[in-house]
This record gives sequence, C-alpha cells and structure tokens, in this order.
Amino acid sequence: MVNRIIVALDLPSAESAVDMAEEVADHVAGFKVGLGLLHGPGPLLISALVALDKPVFADAKLNDIPSQVEAAARRLGEHGARWVTAHVNGGQAMLESAVSGLRAGAGAAPAGILGVTVLTSHDSASLARVGIDRSPGKLVARMAKVAAAAGCEGVVSSPQELMVVSDVAPGLLKVTPGIRPVDRDDDQARTMTPAEAVRRGADFLVVGRPITSAPDPKGAAAAIAAEIKEAAASD
Repeated sequence: MVNRIIVALDLPSAESAVDMAEEVADHVAGFKVGLGLLHGPGPLLISALVALDKPVFADAKLNDIPSQVEAAARRLGEHGARWVTAHVNGGQAMLESAVSGLRAGAGAAPAGILGVTVLTSHDSASLARVGIDRSPGKLVARMAKVAAAAGCEGVVSSPQELMVVSDVAPGLLKVTPGIRPVDRDDDQARTMTPAEAVRRGADFLVVGRPITSAPDPKGAAAAIAAEIKEAAASD
C-alpha cells in the first residue's frame, strides 16, 4: 500500500476543508468528513471532495433504528462516500441495514461500512463510569466479531487494539484514529505514532490536527507519509 493516510478535515467550513484537501492531496490516500461538517454543509461536501479523485470517508457514526440507518447510509452512498461509519453498539441488524443502504446508494462504485468500536477518547475508567465493566481491548474484540458477521468492510479502533482485531476478525479492514507523531495533550486517550500503528497492522491511519493545524500542512503530511513508508518497509 503506497499511502495509508486519511486526513481528517475537521475544519470550520466546507471551503476551508476543500482548500486543505487540495493542499495535501499529493501526500494522502483520502479524506475524512466528520460530524461537524456533515451537520453543516452536509453531504454535498462529500461530492466536492470526490471530485479530487480520492476516496472520501464519511464519519457519520450512524446509530439509530435499522430503517433510519439504512436510509442515511444510502444517501451518503449517493453522494460518493467510499466508507461510512456506524456504531457497532447499534447491533448486528442495524449494521446489516447500513451495509445494504450504502451498497444501494453507491451502485456499482466500491463502498463499505466501517464499524466504530470504542472511541479513542475512552479508557477503562471512562467506560466504567457509564456501566461498561470491560476493558477497551475485550470490548473491541467482541465488537469486531459483530461487525464481521454483519458484513462490514472494516472497523475503526484505536491503534492499541489493532492486534486484537487481527486476531478475532482478520478479514476486516483496520482503520485507526488517534495517530500522533509526537506526544500531544488533547482529547485522545489511546494514541500511537504512525510507525507504531503500521507495525501493528493498521491499513489506514486517520490523521487530523497533526496535519491540519500544522504551520505547513503539506510538509506535515509528507513527513508522516515518509514515516509510514519507512515503517512498512522495515516489517
């Protein structure tokens, strides 16, 4: 795989997102549109990014009754989303509806659902506070099995659980956020460097602020791409 970076375009406006995508396009594999922009400019931004000829990841984090999730996934597929996220905790039936809806919307174009396992902002203590007495690793293992059974193309998990996913559901694509080239103090609890994530088996790395908040986003993306290439070559 030549490039594994999906840049998270968590920016204030559609215009700034497209500008950033154009600036870093030569050094990334695709683009992620998160909830902030999906609930602002909306799915039309996906269509604008698709025009740059790279896959677009709609991080919609769908979680509702199956019929509503199916309808939402279909709409995102119609706008050209290559991947759409849905929370695994919504259950297998909901995930199956998401898979069906996205395929219907995408038509002949490749498209797949990524099951969101445990958010990278969680750790064991925060899970316990909401009544989940299970470690992130054990919870991800169970969720990965559900995602595979539902026909998801892959899962989204922290880099710390990549090997768990490979063990229990080796056929799933592994997409990991929480990528930090250096230690940073932000809202991510379970993070890892790009090289470490690649060595643990990540297929795609979602990288946001280390690129988009850098003084030179293009240079930052190029540096991370080089780190990933070196790590992949050393495996």
